[in-house]
Amino acid sequence: MAEPYKSGFISIIGRPNVGKSTLLNQIVGQKIAIMSDKAQTTRNKIQGIHTTDSEQIVFIDTPGIHKPKHRLGDFMVESALSTFNEVDVILFLVNASEKRGPGDNFIIEKLKTVSSPVFLVINKIDTVHPDELLPIIADYQKQMDFAEIIPVSASQAMNIDTLMEVIRGYIPEGPQFYPEDQVTDHPEYFIISELIREKVLHLTREEIPHSIAVVVESITRSETEKVNIHATIVVERASQKGIIIGKGGKMLKEIGIRARKDIEGLLGDKIYLDLWIKVQKDWRDKLHHIQDYGYKKDDY
Repeated sequence: MAEPYKSGFISIIGRPNVGKSTLLNQIVGQKIAIMSDKAQTTRNKIQGIHTTDSEQIVFIDTPGIHKPKHRLGDFMVESALSTFNEVDVILFLVNASEKRGPGDNFIIEKLKTVSSPVFLVINKIDTVHPDELLPIIADYQKQMDFAEIIPVSASQAMNIDTLMEVIRGYIPEGPQFYPEDQVTDHPEYFIISELIREKVLHLTREEIPHSIAVVVESITRSETEKVNIHATIVVERASQKGIIIGKGGKMLKEIGIRARKDIEGLLGDKIYLDLWIKVQKDWRDKLHHIQDYGYKKDDY
């Protein structure tokens, strides 16, 4: 007799920059969440879908939980916390190379109020000596009774198979929610805008990253089957616009080259990418701009 089909939802939470997006991409096997060494990269809840013949597990990569400094920050934290009671398992990701801090303690206090099983996932174990792991585990065990504790390295794919096997034991019987070849519930417009934003994060200085948004204005196909994509990079100040354009347009050109490579991999087609830059003063503190640029509570 065949095993019953299983399906469920998993939330990935943690402080900014602990590797949530890297873990999601590793599990799904495709780049759907942008990765950066800058904190607070993820702004929306990004769903990645893992499907096999016997199961479908939907992973939700949430924004890093942090102390908000503007209305966009409020949205990001509220978005992350809202998943706590919507899922079958919560993966609380921490960085093995950083001591437990106020941010971790804040999250732990929130987790104590939920009924879903909580896994402590200690990421970046490749950056510490194995002897250092036991004290880290003991420290977190004193703070909360976790359903499971699993050390991994998302970037090196270490112990990911073990993590998935343990997760399967907590997933209930259920239907297949998405087609087997679908890896995210977000439309192409969203993923493309995120890939462009990732390149800006990688290439620009500290004052730029969190003050930008990317809006894909249109995606059309030409008679030659090339995909034409027109997108706008939104910044808060004219000085930021100059930085992104760069001397002689060099920075904007490099952003375009790198983004085009990833987008072509996503779509499986050659593309023409047309990037524009728009200054919208203090957009992160204006609700209508936050919503215009794709951050809508009603969608999540």
